[in-house]
Amino acid sequence: MSAKLQGITLLVDPGRSAFAKPARDLQAVSNLIGAIEIAVAALIALRPFSAKLSFIGSIGAVITFLLTVSFLFSTPGAFHFSRGFPVLGDAGQFLIKDLVLLGASIWTAAEARKEN
Repeated sequence: MSAKLQGITLLVDPGRSAFAKPARDLQAVSNLIGAIEIAVAALIALRPFSAKLSFIGSIGAVITFLLTVSFLFSTPGAFHFSRGFPVLGDAGQFLIKDLVLLGASIWTAAEARKEN
């Protein structure tokens, strides 16, 4: 099982998750998320040719990362306390990178908007 699929396993329980219910297949959900990520990245990469498309892709990325960052607060085991300090659990370690990517997405949206 790939690292991404293992991370998604921590977050997506087909019995609980509304968007996963129709699929009922973790690999299909992973493939769908991957396809969306590639489409958004392709739109962002089009900035030299179309700032508008890049802006749209950046907003898509902002939405995606806002959703995944929200899992930090709603996923059991994302945080636990060790000696009184919050420590990232497995799910938290998988998701924390999305804070940086959220910031980068906001930045690329602002840059593309300036050119628009």
